[in-house]
Amino acid sequence: MTVDAVEGMPAVYAAARARGLGYDGSFTTQAEHAVDEQGLQRREIGLAIIGAGRIGTMRAKLASSHAAVHSIGVADINEAAAKKLAESAGATIVGSNSLDVISNPAINAVVVATGEHQHVEPVLQALQMGKHVLVEKPIALKLEDADKLIAAAAQSSGSLHVGYSRRFKRRYLTVKEQIALGRLGEVNGLSARIYNSRAQVFQMLKRDPHATPVVDSLTYFVDMLGWWVPDDPAVEVWARGKGGTIRKAGFDCDDVTYAVVTLASGALVNFSCSFALPDKYPSLGYCARIEVIGSEGVLMIDDDHLDQIMYTERGIPHIYVPDLTVNMAFLSSSAPGDWVGGEFWGPLASETRNWLDHVATGKPCMLATPREARSNLAITLAIEEAVATGRAVRLPETAVAR
Repeated sequence: MTVDAVEGMPAVYAAARARGLGYDGSFTTQAEHAVDEQGLQRREIGLAIIGAGRIGTMRAKLASSHAAVHSIGVADINEAAAKKLAESAGATIVGSNSLDVISNPAINAVVVATGEHQHVEPVLQALQMGKHVLVEKPIALKLEDADKLIAAAAQSSGSLHVGYSRRFKRRYLTVKEQIALGRLGEVNGLSARIYNSRAQVFQMLKRDPHATPVVDSLTYFVDMLGWWVPDDPAVEVWARGKGGTIRKAGFDCDDVTYAVVTLASGALVNFSCSFALPDKYPSLGYCARIEVIGSEGVLMIDDDHLDQIMYTERGIPHIYVPDLTVNMAFLSSSAPGDWVGGEFWGPLASETRNWLDHVATGKPCMLATPREARSNLAITLAIEEAVATGRAVRLPETAVAR
C-alpha cells in the first residue's frame, strides 16, 4: 500500500517517510500492518533467559504472557536463582550452564541479561546456532567485543538487537517523531542531563567496576542522540570529570562528568551525568532534562519526575537497590516501569513485546541494531578517555557508523 493510499495520513508524514526519517525508515499505519501481516509466517517462540537478575526476571515474566511464547528456559550461574525464576515464570528448561539452555532444541530466541562483562559468550553461542538474540545495553564493554558480535550477527541466520528501553518511553518517542517530521528544522544543539543516587551507582559498580554511569547509563541518552539524528554522526568528544564521594567508597569513578560532543554537521551536544546524589534521594531511577534546539523550533523535556511525589512513614522499597527503602519517592522514576495490579507497565514492557512480536512475525522493531549499539559504546568510551587524558578525542567515521 502506498503512502498516498492511506486515507487521512497527513501530508507531513508522507514527506517525512519519503525522506526516510521514520521508525525503521517508515511510518507504518494500522491499515498497512493488516496488509503486510498477511502471508507472514507466525513463529512460535521458545525463549531462553540468560541471567536471572532483576531485568532477566522482568523479561521472563513479560514473555510468559506473550501469545507466541510456548516455552521458556532459564540459565544463571546461581542455579538457585535460575530455579526460582523458572518457577515464577513457568519455565520448563532450567540450569546453571547457559550453553545447555541455549542449545536446547525447543529454544529459538535468547535474552542475554547477564552482567555487562558476561554478554559476549552467550550472545556468540546463540548467534552461531542461528537464534534470535536480545542483549541488554551496553552491547559489550570493549569495541573489539562489539565487533565480534556484529560479525557473528552478519553470519547468522538469527538476529541481534540491543535493549535501550528509553526508546520506548512516550516522551522520547515524541521527540523522535517531531524531528522526523521536520518540525524543528535542522538540529543544531542538544543538551541532556541525568542524575541518580549513589546507592544505585554502588550497585552497578559492585556488579562490574567497568559499568560506570557513563558507559552503563549515559549510554541511553547517547543512543537517543543517534536515534533522533542518525545522519549526523559524532566526530569529536571533549569531557571533564570530578571525583569525590564515589571514589571515597572505593570505586574508580567520578561523581560528575560533563561532555561536549561535536557532530559532523557542526552541531553541538552537551551531556552531563552525576550519580552521586544522596542514598535516599527520592528518585528510584534516572532524573533527566533534555533540550533539542533546531533552526525552526525547540523541544524541551522535563523528565525529573516531579509530577508524582509520594511520602509515607511505611517506606517505599527501591526497585534497584535491595534492602533500601525511602520515605519520599518520585513514583514515575523507575526506568524500566512499574508493577500495577500484578502486571508490569512501562518502557521495558513495551520493548520486550516489540521484540517478541518481531521474532514471531518478522515485523520491524524499534530496538537498537548492533551497529547503533557499537556507536553508543564508542562515544561513551571516548568520553571516559577524554576525562582520563584531558584531551579531546577524535572519532573515526568507522567508529560511529550506524
